[in-house]
Amino acid sequence: MAFSRRTFLTFTAGSAALLALASCGLAGGQAAGTGDKTIKVIVTESAPSQEPTKIAQKLLAEKGWTLEATYVTDIVQPNHVVSNGEYDANFFQHGAYLEQFKKDQNVDVEPAFYMYSSPAGVYSKKYDDIKDLPNGATIALPVDTANNGRALALLDKAGVLKVAEGKSVIHLSQNDILENPKGFKFVEVDQQSLSKTLPDVDAGFLFARLGAEIGLNPKDALLFEEEEEALPYINIIGAKPGFTDTEKGKALEEAYHSDEVREWYASYLDGALGTPWDRNLEADFATWNK
Repeated sequence: MAFSRRTFLTFTAGSAALLALASCGLAGGQAAGTGDKTIKVIVTESAPSQEPTKIAQKLLAEKGWTLEATYVTDIVQPNHVVSNGEYDANFFQHGAYLEQFKKDQNVDVEPAFYMYSSPAGVYSKKYDDIKDLPNGATIALPVDTANNGRALALLDKAGVLKVAEGKSVIHLSQNDILENPKGFKFVEVDQQSLSKTLPDVDAGFLFARLGAEIGLNPKDALLFEEEEEALPYINIIGAKPGFTDTEKGKALEEAYHSDEVREWYASYLDGALGTPWDRNLEADFATWNK
């Protein structure tokens, strides 16, 4: 998902995934069905997106709506199929990823509304404290541009690394490392594989939900983001501009922002994923999207 590093590869992978969906009749359009009371969403196949969507389906059905959900693991094609109108909305990404994707692939998708906060941290299967990392330790980072600098910012805050000052975390990369006194080595990994590679490195960056998949909670992290540090990484619903003002958009937001969905998040990972629905999305974006 690092477009500046491997745009061609990810675009090719996304195109292949789109073809696969189309061949299975899942890529929207006539195959997915149409109707004034039908909302089509494409959702990542992970608990924090999938389970709230199932709750929203039931709530919408009670009001005469049909929420058609397609679950995927791909993180390239959901923006394309919303941009070209095959789906009404997607649920898989945070704001920083969407903004980077729009710059690199020119899709017509906007943040519709917030869903859940997506804090992350640096974890290790071998060490209990960040200061225990040895000289030359290998640390896994997400390869995608939007997430690449998050671990570096945490390491800088912990005083074990120094990066350029005054640069937004969404733009940080290894090129911004000014001092690396312990000679840390960094490997860049596709974000979906970060939890799988953690045993093979000295430490690695993980989203809270990926940590949960391998039995780790935020309290297990060597370093973990504070709420304000993770503003660019609040998970959103993505849709075409103006979608939130439509009847479909209002119905979808009401269902996703229901008490039932909030209760689900409160019970997941001991509430590590917050529901900042009262925050001003536009004001938040203005603080970091520069």
